[in-house]
Amino acid sequence: MKLSVEISKYPLHQDYIPFIKGFIDRVNSYEGLKVITNTLSTQIFGDYDLVMSVLNTEIKRSYEEFGKAIFVCKFLHGDLSPSED
Repeated sequence: MKLSVEISKYPLHQDYIPFIKGFIDRVNSYEGLKVITNTLSTQIFGDYDLVMSVLNTEIKRSYEEFGKAIFVCKFLHGDLSPSED
């Protein structure tokens, strides 16, 4: 089963950019995911189990390394990534 996730991270820290960039860089390092980032959110597309495993690992890591943060996520069934024409 495929899954699409739109996720935004809001670190509760004055110097927030390194916290967001680190999360995005780590998510991009996983094979088997399609990741699209814009100024408002990061969209992740892939196999349900892989996407959920990556989010579990990286959200936990974010809390352990950087402390408080807010994650806002939208989960949609299927691969809704833009087609590459």
